[in-house]
Amino acid sequence: MNRKFCLIVTLVAGMAASSMMAQAPQNWFNLDPSKDGVPGLGTESIYQRLPKTKKGKTVVVAVLDSGVDYKHEDLKDVMWVNEDEIPNNGIDDDKNGYIDDINGWSFLGNAKGENVVYDNLEVTRLYAALKKRFDGKDAASISAADKADFAKYESYKKIVEEGQKGAAGNLAQFSGIKELYDKMIKAIGNENPSLNDLKAFKTSDQRINGIKQIFIQGIEAGDTFKGIAGQILEAYDYYNAKANYHYNIDYDSRSIVGDNYADLTQKNYGNNDVKGPDCKHGTHVAGIIGAKRGNNIGMDGVADNVRIMSVRTVPDGDERDKDVANAIRYAVDNGADVINMSFGKGQSPNKPTVDAAVKYAQEKDVLIIHAAGNDGENLTLTNNYPNDHFEKKGKPGKKSATNWIEVGAVNPSIGENMAANFSNYNQELVDVFAPGEEIYSTTPENHYENLQGTSMAAPMVAGVAAIIRSYFPDLTADQVKDILVTSTVKQNRKVIKPGTEDEKVDFSTLCKSGGIVNVEKAVELAAKTVGKKKGVTRILGAGDLAPAPKVIP
Repeated sequence: MNRKFCLIVTLVAGMAASSMMAQAPQNWFNLDPSKDGVPGLGTESIYQRLPKTKKGKTVVVAVLDSGVDYKHEDLKDVMWVNEDEIPNNGIDDDKNGYIDDINGWSFLGNAKGENVVYDNLEVTRLYAALKKRFDGKDAASISAADKADFAKYESYKKIVEEGQKGAAGNLAQFSGIKELYDKMIKAIGNENPSLNDLKAFKTSDQRINGIKQIFIQGIEAGDTFKGIAGQILEAYDYYNAKANYHYNIDYDSRSIVGDNYADLTQKNYGNNDVKGPDCKHGTHVAGIIGAKRGNNIGMDGVADNVRIMSVRTVPDGDERDKDVANAIRYAVDNGADVINMSFGKGQSPNKPTVDAAVKYAQEKDVLIIHAAGNDGENLTLTNNYPNDHFEKKGKPGKKSATNWIEVGAVNPSIGENMAANFSNYNQELVDVFAPGEEIYSTTPENHYENLQGTSMAAPMVAGVAAIIRSYFPDLTADQVKDILVTSTVKQNRKVIKPGTEDEKVDFSTLCKSGGIVNVEKAVELAAKTVGKKKGVTRILGAGDLAPAPKVIP
């Protein structure tokens, strides 16, 4: 169950998304729900109220993801820099075990600069391991001691074989569409034809005519030629990855990394290529958190006075527990105040290793923000990893991390449709919701794009957490979590339950707080919290905030 959310939609859904996008302001997630009519964070409102004479401390947010384009025009000034390391001298100057880790580290490569792009799903890896034991055997021949593992083997086998079959069929379909698209642009002689070019183009091939009509309809509905082409190419890439890597039991990415994968204590592997070969997802996440504000370029991130540490952890496929644990420890040891983890999967064979890293972050007062996932399902402790509950004797334990925030997603509308249909939910396991649909942010090579997913909602919360930790540096991670959850804007309304067409539920049943994160209310609460404490370093007090402007109905 790979939850790295991709914009793989049908062309019709893509056109509908374009229509919705046109209705919401590009920066809707930073706007105010009471003044602007969208369920945004209130970011712009709080910056208007913060005193210009007081500046918060710099906060480091680690982005554990696919990589970050650290040279992006809107990110280069906010990247974390390891000042104890001399760039590109091939020496571990700061003796932290990682050579030339200037902007972070990658656990998905080797010292020669080769990088992992694709990986299997975790279920594929588990099936491959059990296949060596049980292939060709039937239930009657299995010993009592092996029956539980054999049952897992049969379950995983079904998932993988059905996945392989479905991926192969979809790949064949989109390969055909891509082939017709390639023929069409070659015949037109223009890789970005206008609507008039398309209407003027004539061909006797009815299949190409069918593709042409899809583009014409899409452009007339408000999309662009490049936008529609991008959906086709992304769909092709998506199913190619699924067919040839995600469900391929013979593919082994660790031959590239070169570590001793069985040694879960090994940590000094990888390379310093924090961008990597496919950093779109991580770059988008980084921009949401902290793209340079007020530079009149692209877009403004949520947090000012922030530094982005890139820790490459997530391939195109399922991340590995060993890498996740090492990435958390690297971030903690190198000064991260907040860790954003916009990834997840359906199995975790080495969860205790990840749990130990989460406990380490908790001990070191580092806040972890995690995306709830994009299956439109009720979250459980056995269908979503990593999670905040520590495993005990192979089962979810009662103890959980106090420094962990689980985030669901809302879209730009206020009303019954506001919960993003793809978002996972749970009244106890999801803490808050935040903007996560039609989110405009940075993408590689100085580009910007709208993406969607709880992957986008989590960095919203990470950005808000960074603001709190910047202006109220003595608040602990646990206190920041409590403030963010308590100060949400409560949604006392019925909404369409994610994953359904029209089933309505109270928004309060979707997450613990029953609300959407709001930075303005979080800062107000933080100011009141520190105002009651003696001996606390405070950059802001309750009296330092300018009054909130009155909203005229």
